Amino acid sequence: MSDFDVDLFVIGAGSGGVRCARISAGYGARVMIAEEYRIGGTCVIRGCVPKKLYVYASRFADDFADAAGFGWSIPQAPTFDWNALVAAKEKEITRLSGLYRKGLDGAGVQVVESRAVIEGPHEVRLIADGRLVRARHILVAVGGAPVREPNVPGVEHAITSDEIFDLPEFPRRLFVVGGGYIALEFASVFARLGAEVTVAMRGDNILRGFDEDVRTTLRGGLVHAGVRFCFGALPTSFVRSADGLVVTLSDGRAVTVDQALVATGRRPHTRGLGLETAGVEMRPNGAIMVDELSRTSAPSVFAVGDVTDMNNLTPVAIREGHTLADRLFGGKDARCDYEHIATAVFTTPEVGVVGLTEQQARERYDVVDIYRTSFRPMKATLSGAAEKVLMKIVVDGASDRVLGVHVVGHDAGEMVQLLGIAVRMGATKADFDATMAVHPTAAEELVTMRTRTARFERNAAG
Repeated sequence: MSDFDVDLFVIGAGSGGVRCARISAGYGARVMIAEEYRIGGTCVIRGCVPKKLYVYASRFADDFADAAGFGWSIPQAPTFDWNALVAAKEKEITRLSGLYRKGLDGAGVQVVESRAVIEGPHEVRLIADGRLVRARHILVAVGGAPVREPNVPGVEHAITSDEIFDLPEFPRRLFVVGGGYIALEFASVFARLGAEVTVAMRGDNILRGFDEDVRTTLRGGLVHAGVRFCFGALPTSFVRSADGLVVTLSDGRAVTVDQALVATGRRPHTRGLGLETAGVEMRPNGAIMVDELSRTSAPSVFAVGDVTDMNNLTPVAIREGHTLADRLFGGKDARCDYEHIATAVFTTPEVGVVGLTEQQARERYDVVDIYRTSFRPMKATLSGAAEKVLMKIVVDGASDRVLGVHVVGHDAGEMVQLLGIAVRMGATKADFDATMAVHPTAAEELVTMRTRTARFERNAAG
């Protein structure tokens, strides 16, 4: 008889944990998964899915404005009902959470609605009933939680991305702290839904780490949508007043708003989890340290997803969970490819990127060729919209291999998903050029850009 109650105990029923549990059970493993909130995790309940639904809602404003250019006459000005959107969102995420639960049940995974705490390398305590479960392997997939930083007087009056989806009233004036993709996505959404949006950040530009052309193009699109930026400034206090919430900035300015969203980062949700009892090493911010195979310093404990604070994207967590199950119970030498991660920023305009930025390529390669174009999309010719599309291909000038592709514009996320395949397979610029275009589309520009717009060469000493 086995010394263990289960082969795998998963703490956290988010994207990574659910995938690992389900695939492991499919291989015949005895699996138990514990979740203290709602099955689905950040992505389904308070992240990617509800965010994308709100993005869709916000883009109808542009559709209504564009309609006249195509012969449509809207009898009366469209109105927006915030509470109807919140209710529709809740209905959908409840449905998806149920599907996650159904998938786990169908795979034979035992689901426990309880907080779980590690009490040793092979022991997990279920807080709901006090039961102690012995597991051959333990997977920690509890994700992360937003932080309210900077920690200044009155910051408790601000909200985070967890609360913004379910506000009882639509904020006509919204202040956003942060220049990353979460901050900008909400700024974009609420500006298009009709709010006056102000964004403040420490840096002098948005989306640190992205290609400079992408940053500049997106910033221009957001400004055109009415978003106001305060660069090089952070809040020093939040004070409630009769007219709302007064946010004072480090540059002396003060802004009165209805809500303030702090979107300056997330922290792994590991506090009080008992990891130290199993000998799991963590970084100062609480992130679990893992190797490329999701192994922690404790041989029986693994971690995937945002709890490692490495590549905080839902598809990465899913892939990590799947490959871990393949290795533990499927007899496969499965590994994740972290080099070619395509990603999207669901602002309007949308951003889709894969591979190296121009700056990264110039630091690593002796010769870098740039192919860049910016144009007005076909739809805008009749609608009269000021929309622009940016496309940029970064190429190794020596081998002709495509190192990175960057798109800003409608459906950029859809494009970059397919571009990710080509970049990962090592496609060359000649491969792009030899591919037949689909006309008329915006994406055809990716295979018709023949003229190099810049070349950067490092000298022998550089």
